[in-house]
Amino acid sequence: MKTRLGCLSNKSDSCSDFSEFLPPGPERSTRYLKLSTDEVTKWADSFDALLSHKYGLAAFRAFLKTEFSDENIEFWLACEDYKKIKSPAKLVSKANKIYKEFIDVQAPKEVNIDFRTREETKQKLLEPTSSSLNEIQAKVYSLMEKDSYPRFLRSKIYQELLNRTQMYCQRKSV
Repeated sequence: MKTRLGCLSNKSDSCSDFSEFLPPGPERSTRYLKLSTDEVTKWADSFDALLSHKYGLAAFRAFLKTEFSDENIEFWLACEDYKKIKSPAKLVSKANKIYKEFIDVQAPKEVNIDFRTREETKQKLLEPTSSSLNEIQAKVYSLMEKDSYPRFLRSKIYQELLNRTQMYCQRKSV
């Protein structure tokens, strides 16, 4: 038991861990080379800039996994997909899936929200619309922006990625 707990407490956030979360491909381990220092630096400008960049999002997800809090970004992404649904039947199905996976008490990937928000969301999802999850999504976004995002910018994942792109760009210019 002690060994298992020890494995869980070892939170690795090195760049090598980052590569395992990138989309599969032939150059997966060197994908950071396709990033410019400017791109990686822009992730520090705003949380929106980070989430809107394919590799920024991948790096942030990798970081959240090291903190065992990736349910927040998974929920946010599920809400983004949910908003795009046009079919009322699919909306109901996706709403139920999101509720069971992220919102319900004891859900497998339960997000940390207050009782009032949970209950209001439950009521809204009885007759779901494309905006039913907007309030709860905004709360989770705000939590990530104020809490996880600053830690990400200080993390080894981000710092090493930034350093590697800087070193790569310097080598190319020599």
